[in-house]
Amino acid sequence: MNTKKGDWVQIHNIVLKPWERASHLPEDTKKVPLEMWEKGFILHDARIGDEVEIETVTGRKVKGTLVKVNPVYEHNFGEPVPELLTIGRELRKILKGEDHE
Repeated sequence: MNTKKGDWVQIHNIVLKPWERASHLPEDTKKVPLEMWEKGFILHDARIGDEVEIETVTGRKVKGTLVKVNPVYEHNFGEPVPELLTIGRELRKILKGEDHE
């Protein structure tokens, strides 16, 4: 897939190779590289797999391998906790001095 300057993209980069990592880390952690995935606006036309430079939303310029065009945010905070859904309303009632059931 081709990208154009200004497209929203995601890059990947190896920050530290396994042998470059701190010695005090757990053994399973020391065996793998420290990786970075970063999203931003690409600064030049490119194709997936190319080494590119992006500008993040905070203005940092970062280089890495282009892996996605128009990436989505895939994280979430899990399933809703029923007991927490009404806590805001309940607290406001308490603070206002209203009866709380």
